[in-house]
Amino acid sequence: MPARPLRAAASVAAVVVAVVLLVVALNVAWPTQLRDGEHAAADPQPAVPTELDAGETGPPSPSAPPRSATILMGGDLLWHNTVWISAAEDHARTGAGDRYDFDPMFATLRPYVESADLALCHEEVPFAAPGEALRSYPVFAAPHQIASWIGSMGWDACTTASNHSMDAGVDGIVETADLLEAAGVAHVGTFRSAAERREPVILTTDSGLRVGVVAATYGLNGYVLPTGQEWAVAQLGDADDLLAQARRARAAGADIVVAHVHWGTEYSHLPDAAQVELAERLTASPDVDLVLGEHAHVVQPITRVNGKWVVYGMGNMVAQSELDRSAAYEGITVQVEVTEGPDGWVVDGLSYLPTQWNHYSPGNPVRIERATGDHLASIRAAVDGVGHNAGLVEE
Repeated sequence: MPARPLRAAASVAAVVVAVVLLVVALNVAWPTQLRDGEHAAADPQPAVPTELDAGETGPPSPSAPPRSATILMGGDLLWHNTVWISAAEDHARTGAGDRYDFDPMFATLRPYVESADLALCHEEVPFAAPGEALRSYPVFAAPHQIASWIGSMGWDACTTASNHSMDAGVDGIVETADLLEAAGVAHVGTFRSAAERREPVILTTDSGLRVGVVAATYGLNGYVLPTGQEWAVAQLGDADDLLAQARRARAAGADIVVAHVHWGTEYSHLPDAAQVELAERLTASPDVDLVLGEHAHVVQPITRVNGKWVVYGMGNMVAQSELDRSAAYEGITVQVEVTEGPDGWVVDGLSYLPTQWNHYSPGNPVRIERATGDHLASIRAAVDGVGHNAGLVEE
């Protein structure tokens, strides 16, 4: 008798299996009705990864690192006659350049200029037109060959607003701009027309950073701009014009705006009251991110004002002053790190390279070198003159 229940259970099981098989068969044969009248595929797809069709995208890639760029600028290019005589002596020895070879003089600085994403120079004096007489202190007209050499060094733009901007008149301003432009170098602070003055200078790095550069000078050594050509040089007077330049650059799409100012008291290592006041106004503006200064011919402090870097004075990059002014044979080249954050580009770290050079004499050409000894001590003291520069790095 025990065998009957066992056979009955088996029969029930057989019926269940048959029903299940029938249901499976029906599900394979008839597509299942889905929401909104859609149908599932007749052949189920394997639940394994498959190669992406053309045009499809895979999982998101890891976040790219933030973009960054460097902006570099040094002290005055002040072309006393013994500077270009030294370059002529080097040309006689090397045969390089057009009458002048400045490369040996600047060999130490070339790698820094070339490695920067954006390199700016300060062309303190106008150039003489080809064939015109050269002049040195106190009213300058430097060799025109310097312009093409500036381009070959890797500088992208030069500020040209200085107390010497009018040494060769408006014609000299135009000639200087033409020569720099022909060398692939932008000019900032002097202008060939009113229309050019209204057009912001914005330079774009390989990483996409758009840098607006604005510039102005405290004065023109007593020269007066001709009536109807007041646009030729940006002058300070007060900060309004420089701030208007910065505002136009920002409105034109600049991510970072650099204000370059020719200001201060010659041979003073400390900023004067006018510099301090102007630095306060410029850095209080949302349209200015960085302030760089020239004119004193000696190094002045690097500090922060309203949380922004201010370099009051970079000294000279090259010059030939009186021998008893040893600090006029010193300069700094600054490099600023700019990084892209969630809210846009910001000026971050700042470093400086201290330099010195020798007085020219025949057979002893000018050579710019990294500062050492008393020169280095002098530069360090000047850079730290007002403090408030945490994070500053010496190269």
